[in-house]
Amino acid sequence: LAPYRGWFPVISSLCCSNFVYFYTFNSLKALWVKGQHSTTGKDLVLGVVAGVVNVLLTTPLWVVNTRLKLQGAKFRNEDIVPTNYKGIIDAFHQIIRDEGVLTLWNGTFPSLLLVFNPAIQFMFYEGFKRKLLKKQLQLTSLDAFVIGAIAKAVATTLTYPLQTVQSILRFGRHRLNPENRTLGSLRNVLYLLQQRVRRFGLMGLYKGLEAKLLQTVLTAALMFLVYEKLTAATFTVMGLKHSRRH
Repeated sequence: LAPYRGWFPVISSLCCSNFVYFYTFNSLKALWVKGQHSTTGKDLVLGVVAGVVNVLLTTPLWVVNTRLKLQGAKFRNEDIVPTNYKGIIDAFHQIIRDEGVLTLWNGTFPSLLLVFNPAIQFMFYEGFKRKLLKKQLQLTSLDAFVIGAIAKAVATTLTYPLQTVQSILRFGRHRLNPENRTLGSLRNVLYLLQQRVRRFGLMGLYKGLEAKLLQTVLTAALMFLVYEKLTAATFTVMGLKHSRRH
């Protein structure tokens, strides 16, 4: 069962995060585009704004999720402080009590930098989608799955080094400097990247990328497939025609 450690917090975080992101992205798109053709530039801007809203609202969930997922794991690093959380609620309670409420937003800075991940993902997805819809009336299940996978693969590869730093800061149980304070500023993000390069070499920035791609690419591909099907079903139930340009 070790590979499934922390599965419930992950599902909870993903549900909340995807809901916030999709809802914000599509609401802003409906207000800005207003029936006109969208563009790659607009998709990127909307993706960034939706990403910022998502980060600010859901970072506490991801902090708790990261800690629960790594709880009980064996680390070679003796500077890591062990935790003993009974669940999501208990983790929230202990973190606020022992480390302060702001600890729930550990890793917010790299997370804000990482808003380009879903923004790039949506930009590529919407771009591929527009090109396909010029040649056919609607997306097939395979189309949605493939372009969703490609878009996420590109976004993950481009932003992976920052995702590594984000995970370190979210875990937050390292004694990262002599004062034992959590690092979170731009200077410290660069410091963590530099330390990783020193320890593992330049390719160390992409250590674990294969596993991350397998997880995120499949997740995103399935998510976009379900998203397109649910959208089409919703428009059908409402008696509306799903516009090709959206």
